[in-house]
Amino acid sequence: MKTACGIVHRIVVPPIVPLGTALLFAAAAAHAEVQMRVEHRTPSEADSTWLLKAVPRPSTNDAATLASFSIAAGAADDNSGGLDKLHDGRMPTDEDQPDANFFFAAGTAGGRIVIDLGRATDLAQVNTYSWHPNTRGPQVYTLWASDGTQTNFNARVPPGTDPQTCGWQKLASVDTRPKTGPVGGQYAVSVSNSDGTLGRFRYVLLDVSRTEDSDPFGNTFYSEVDVVSADPEFVATPPPSPPKPPPFRLRSADGYCEIVVDSSDAPDLKEWAEQTLAPVLAEWYPKVVAMLPSEGYTAPTNFTVVLRPGRGVAATGGRRITANSDWIRRELRGEAVGALLHEMVHVVQQYGRAPRGGSRPPGWLTEGITDYIRWFKFEPESHGADIVWLRRQRNPNLRYDASYRITANFLNWVAEKYDPEIVRHLNAAIREGKYGESVWKEFTGKTADELGAEWKAQIEQLLKPDQ
Repeated sequence: MKTACGIVHRIVVPPIVPLGTALLFAAAAAHAEVQMRVEHRTPSEADSTWLLKAVPRPSTNDAATLASFSIAAGAADDNSGGLDKLHDGRMPTDEDQPDANFFFAAGTAGGRIVIDLGRATDLAQVNTYSWHPNTRGPQVYTLWASDGTQTNFNARVPPGTDPQTCGWQKLASVDTRPKTGPVGGQYAVSVSNSDGTLGRFRYVLLDVSRTEDSDPFGNTFYSEVDVVSADPEFVATPPPSPPKPPPFRLRSADGYCEIVVDSSDAPDLKEWAEQTLAPVLAEWYPKVVAMLPSEGYTAPTNFTVVLRPGRGVAATGGRRITANSDWIRRELRGEAVGALLHEMVHVVQQYGRAPRGGSRPPGWLTEGITDYIRWFKFEPESHGADIVWLRRQRNPNLRYDASYRITANFLNWVAEKYDPEIVRHLNAAIREGKYGESVWKEFTGKTADELGAEWKAQIEQLLKPDQ
């Protein structure tokens, strides 16, 4: 098909035959013949040797080795290795090794990866490799390339935009999902041209799709992407990446803790992060530390907040908070600040430090404490967990151990009726590995189940229409 971008070669892949079979597919084009070899080693055949027969073995010194890889659409999974895994020549040694592969975020439709060689070269092959025991093994993507000279060229194709309208040329459509037999295993794909080269290009684009959507885990574990130049002396010379701006740093109100806010992957949130979020965290860090003391405990003297595209809302590991900038952007006038204060409470909790052999921190109570501080101490006027909020819910789950807002409401009720310091006592017991039923009995005279039943009865009464 003739387009403004040149000749487009279309390849439709027939069903893939498993059991280690290597297949060759070809499609006629105006001046040449693009061909694609696919090799599938089933889970029983696949191993760390990557002994391929019809497709070249992964390279440690191809044109992509020194090239620049970037994500033009989508987001990496939190458990994925970095983009460097695609061109370091190091293959995974096990069939389910997330950090040795690159894959897009769970529950998403895939994404786009752009490879910049720095200057144009005649491409001989583009080879891709993947390995997983199940549906994350097959490869589904469209291969595009460009020399970057078209007036409409855009190296970072906007999500949802047809690359052809941005100066890209389609080379092949790849779909190695087998119709029968084992789905998992090792897959190797080689796209080449019977006349010698695929064309002269600087940029390569992989428009990657998930292999299935029946569950969140359909994004392929890509192990390597090799771009082979027809010139054996060619060395990629991509322009240096612009340096990221330094993160914003400030100290907590009492000067005790250094807070680092990194918005470099979401530059449009920089002003909000530094002028709205950071001052709140600085003011409330010492307040939260004071609310959650325990004998011999020293709160972290630093923590980092990173804003970047991702999934969900936010997560905390140790002293690092990672927040989904896409969600934050939608909630700037809503829950954004409160959600990150919730995460900061996790930084102070540090329940993972509990002594070995001690009781494990109950997840429902860990999250209940953070939401108690958020909704009843930080922003009670938001009515995010009180009776006003409960009245807006349809059939709320009135279990004291339901976690988050429900547990926060329960804790506030216990604090108001039995012991205003109950959260401080529970925090200390959890952090010291001593949490158990005895904590409730010691400070309220009742078990958690007894308190929960009493609280539930009172809430149900308050939720009656005539109340």
